[in-house]
Amino acid sequence: MKLYKSIAIDGPAGAGKSTIAKKIANKLNYTYIDTGAMYRAMGLEFCRLKIDLNDENTIYNTCSNIDIKIQYINGEQQVILNGENVNSLIRTSEAGQMASVISIYKPVRLKLVELQRKLSEEGNVIMDGRDIGTYVLPNADLKIYLTASIFERAKRRWTELLEKGEDIDLKRVESEIEARDNKDMNREIAPLRKAEDAVVVDTSDLTIDEVVEKIISIYTKRIELD
Repeated sequence: MKLYKSIAIDGPAGAGKSTIAKKIANKLNYTYIDTGAMYRAMGLEFCRLKIDLNDENTIYNTCSNIDIKIQYINGEQQVILNGENVNSLIRTSEAGQMASVISIYKPVRLKLVELQRKLSEEGNVIMDGRDIGTYVLPNADLKIYLTASIFERAKRRWTELLEKGEDIDLKRVESEIEARDNKDMNREIAPLRKAEDAVVVDTSDLTIDEVVEKIISIYTKRIELD
């Protein structure tokens, strides 16, 4: 019998997964597992060790010796890499770029899935990504497939970039989002897809708070039925 509850949120880029997941975690007092931060921590370790990405044995051995935990101190997420708090180190462009590069390697993904599953056994969690309900937490108590139209997702991303002072064409952002979708849905390991038992929530015409309340309502009814 499972001791703790879990919520899995999957969906394409720009659907609002992380923002929604964090707010739900806060309202339910669950732990939000930032899978992206875990990949960045892995990327940081690969950078530090100057791993040869053409050497599969070294990649495998490096993954075997890595432990990553997510902790919350005074409400702030802390990423612990082999006992070291690396919260201030994983947001560098170098760690981010390496995280993106190594995410295609099977040993990296398998190791992080192992660590993510372990975290779900240590408390009530909510996790978002592209393969959480289908692969990482196939027995999650609730699976949500969060989506929105390509145009709406592109518009959100475009607005974010404008606010950061980046001048970019909306059509270009839309094209990039579409390309990202295609890549995520056709990757070899755990591609993006809706789990058979996932509830689809389209965020195109909803505010963030409306989406949060809708998912919590679905979850509450699901738990009551159980």
